[in-house]
Amino acid sequence: MFERTKNLRLSVIKQMELRASRFPDVISLAQGVPSFDTPECIKRRVELALKNGVVAKYSLSPGLSELRELIETKLAEDGMFYDFEKEIIVTAGSIEGITATLFAITNPGDEVIIPEPTYTSYREVILLAGCQPVFVSLDEEKGWAFELEKYEAAITEKTKAIFYCNPNNPTGTIYSKEQLMGLAKLAEKHNLYLISDEVYKDFIFDSGEKIFSLAQLPELRKRVIRLFSFSKSFAMTGWRVAYLHADESIAREILKVHDSLVTCAPVISQYAAMGALEMGDKDIEFFNHEYKKRRDLICCRLDKLSHVFSYVKPTSAYYVFPRILKNDFDFGELKDCPDSLSWRFAIGILERAQVATVPGVAFGPGGEGHIRMSFGRSEKDINRAFDRMEKIFGT
Repeated sequence: MFERTKNLRLSVIKQMELRASRFPDVISLAQGVPSFDTPECIKRRVELALKNGVVAKYSLSPGLSELRELIETKLAEDGMFYDFEKEIIVTAGSIEGITATLFAITNPGDEVIIPEPTYTSYREVILLAGCQPVFVSLDEEKGWAFELEKYEAAITEKTKAIFYCNPNNPTGTIYSKEQLMGLAKLAEKHNLYLISDEVYKDFIFDSGEKIFSLAQLPELRKRVIRLFSFSKSFAMTGWRVAYLHADESIAREILKVHDSLVTCAPVISQYAAMGALEMGDKDIEFFNHEYKKRRDLICCRLDKLSHVFSYVKPTSAYYVFPRILKNDFDFGELKDCPDSLSWRFAIGILERAQVATVPGVAFGPGGEGHIRMSFGRSEKDINRAFDRMEKIFGT
């Protein structure tokens, strides 16, 4: 009984949020939820759809044709050319798209390589598909960069795909075109798929340039599956809507699984996504500006705790992933605490300061000795959280 789920775990992020819910005055820097509400232009688009009575029935399984046409146009603006009728699927959040993708392109026993630290739920979905996650560590000393020789060494006859998040969660890293082209060469050499989760692509803090995606290269279109979610860019985490695109030969297989899982993405959320694409560019600019300010703020506050943490300054997303320097801090007795430095710190900060973070080991073995902090929260919350931490750590 329960053989399929016996090796799965509830997301550590959700575990920390459940722990945090016991404290009435907790400040959460744990879950990656934007502090902003969904923009008004998106709400108005949904209100119009409700008024017109068009949200109560299923859409086509791949999504509303009007939405997929909009996605095709937006992709073309970024140098990615995909047919909305055959190569774009609207999903119930990116994790559903990831699940459908892995079930479609892998067989039980296959291996999927993931750089780490990386988003905690990837491991669970890979296991759910009956596959084995193979962790390849990023180089913290080089700004959490790929080391391609490690990927080559990790590839076996069972490897089916390399699956990465760009920009990366939890490190806030943007992988360079050179690094990604290195992965592409490995994929060509070993006949692998490349799954690219680009949920944070709209948050670029320093260069001002759009990120490079391997989906821009026509010669890779039969290898690349690219995913994007509306959750972060448009403050729509509760709407559960995203999309993926891939060559028709891959997309038609993913569509079979998607249809089996959810029939279609929530139609009301698809209209919200249309509003985001039609009218949301200025909101993205505003969010990006605000997150950059919050990035600078949280880094400034971390600098005051340099005896406790060191960090690589993030250039995207809204997370920072500091290394724990003070491994002998006495938090006292911590109940139900795993034997791990990052767990001890995360639970200790929660219990002593009522500030929720995420233990770094949740993001892969290489994340041990770190914690993840989100600056998706308000400046007020960031300052209050660090005021509390300074009281227990000193400055």
